[in-house]
Amino acid sequence: MRSLIIHLLFIAIVTGIGMFMGTHWPPGEWYAGLQKPFFTPPDAWFPVVWTALYIIIGFVGARILVTGGPGVLWLLQMVLNFAWTPVFFGAHNMPVGLGLLAALWITIIAFIGRAWASDKIASLLFVPYALWITVALGLNGALILLN
Repeated sequence: MRSLIIHLLFIAIVTGIGMFMGTHWPPGEWYAGLQKPFFTPPDAWFPVVWTALYIIIGFVGARILVTGGPGVLWLLQMVLNFAWTPVFFGAHNMPVGLGLLAALWITIIAFIGRAWASDKIASLLFVPYALWITVALGLNGALILLN
């Protein structure tokens, strides 16, 4: 029962913070006015994908807490993840946003590698997250070049 409560709390907290970030610093007119690359996902995908990812990230965080694993890497990726939104959408600082995404991607890949030894499920659950951040890196970089 304790494990279930921890999992639900992690999922609720991570998803809640993610939703707060998205509503407090929405893309807005600034982002809408940017020239975008051909591979930009439709706007409707972002809340759906991020909600699913935050549920997965919360679940993995709880697994790491309960079973052990690279908790420092999990925490670092959360800090980097949550820092990107106010930097990119709030401050409109695309270069620093790109740097945050690069650090986030490296941290996610490190987490996947380190978690593999202790929790293959947690490791594999971060693969879609790594793929999405790969797209985000390309998108952020292309936005810098186009604008």
